[in-house]
Amino acid sequence: MVQCNHEFGLSFYLMKGENNMSEKRRDNKNRILRNGESQRPDGRYRYKYIDKDGVSRDVYSWRLEKNDPTPKGKLRDLSLREKEKQIERDLFDEITPNGGNMTVLELVKKYISLKTGVRHNTAANYKFVVNIIKKEEFGRKRIDKVKLSDAKAWLIKLQKVDGRGYSSIHSIRGVVRPAFQMAVDDDLIRKNPFGFELASVVVNDSVTREAVTRKQERDFLKFIKEDKHFCKYYDGIYILFNTGLRISEFCGLTISDIQFNDMKIRVDHQLQRKRNMEYSIEEPKTESGVRFVPMTEEVAACFKRIIANRPRPTVEPMIQGYTGFLFLDKNDRPMVALHWEKYMKHIRDKYNSIYKIQMPKITPHVCRHTFCSNMAKSGMNPKTLQYIMGHSDISVTLNTYTHVNFEDAQDEMRRVAGA
Repeated sequence: MVQCNHEFGLSFYLMKGENNMSEKRRDNKNRILRNGESQRPDGRYRYKYIDKDGVSRDVYSWRLEKNDPTPKGKLRDLSLREKEKQIERDLFDEITPNGGNMTVLELVKKYISLKTGVRHNTAANYKFVVNIIKKEEFGRKRIDKVKLSDAKAWLIKLQKVDGRGYSSIHSIRGVVRPAFQMAVDDDLIRKNPFGFELASVVVNDSVTREAVTRKQERDFLKFIKEDKHFCKYYDGIYILFNTGLRISEFCGLTISDIQFNDMKIRVDHQLQRKRNMEYSIEEPKTESGVRFVPMTEEVAACFKRIIANRPRPTVEPMIQGYTGFLFLDKNDRPMVALHWEKYMKHIRDKYNSIYKIQMPKITPHVCRHTFCSNMAKSGMNPKTLQYIMGHSDISVTLNTYTHVNFEDAQDEMRRVAGA
C-alpha cells in the first residue's frame, strides 16, 4: 500500500504491508531530503530544528542547494542547506538563534542600562544616541541581520544624507560598537559588525583646534590687560595659557588647591554644571588626571591677585563639600566653562573689530593646547609633559609634537648641535 503524506508538500512516505518500510523523502526534483527538511506545496523549503533552549524553530528558503536558481519573482536568499550549516555552527558554539530577536535599539538600550554611575555628560550622550537610533530604520533591524556593509552604509548615510558631523557620528559609534560587542560576548551574534576604523568609512570633517602662535598669545593677553572692561579676566586667562589646565579643572580650583610654598597646583577634581543648572563635582576621568601642576612666578602672582580681589559672599557656596572656589559669578555662584568661553569670545570680537590682523578663535581648550604645544616646542620631555597635562595615553601628548614647523626643527637641530 502506498500512502502520500501532503503535510509538508511533496514529502512522500511509502509503507509496504506489515513491515511498514518507508522510502527516503524527496523534493519535487527527486532529491533526497535530510532529517528536518521538507518542501511545501508552493515549492518553498523548510528546515525544522530545536535550538539550545529546547524551542522548536523553522527556517525557510526557495532554494535547497547553493547553486539552485531562485524562482522568478522571489528574493534571493541563502539556500536552505547554507542556513542549516549556519545553524549547526551556531548551535555548536551556543550562539542564540536570530540574535535573540533583539533589535539594534533594544540592544543599545540594554547596553546603556548596564552602565551605572556614569558622569552626567556621559548620560546626556547616551540619551542623544538613543534618540537618534529611535528615528532610524537601522534601529529596528534585528542584530543578527546587521552585516559589516550595513554598519558602514548606516554611518555613511548619517553623514552624507542626514548631514551629521564627524564628532556626532564618532559619539554614536562609540556607543553602538561596544553594545554589539556585548552581544558577541553574550553569544547573541558571532561577529561585531562595527569592528572597523571609523576614519576608513566616514570623512573627518571636524575642525581641528590649532594652537595660537606665541605672538598671538602675547597680543591677546596684552589687549586684555589694557582693556578697561576685560582686564578683570586677565589673570584667569593668563593662568589657562600657562598651566594647560582643563577648563573644568580650572573652574573647580579652591583657595586650598593653590600651594604657594611648594609652587604647585593640586588638581584632583573638576567642576561642571548640568543642563538643569545643577552643579557637580567630578573626579578626573583617569588616574593620570590627579596630579600637581607646577607654577611659575608669574602664574603664582596671578593667583595671589585673584585671591586678594576675590569677592566675599554673604554665604560661601559649597558644592559636594568643596568650598572656597576662586571664581564666582555675579550671583556668587562658582563660574563654569561657559562663562570663560563667553568672555573669550567677547574679547576676541572686540579685538577683531579694532585690528585688521584678525585673532583666530580662542577658547579655554585652545589655551590648553597652546600651552602643550609651547612646552613641546621648548623641548620638554614628553613624559613630563604627559604628567603636567594629565594625559592617560602618551600618544595624545606625542600628537602635539607633530605641530612643529621648519623653524622649530631648525632651532632644535641648532640646540642639539651646540649641546
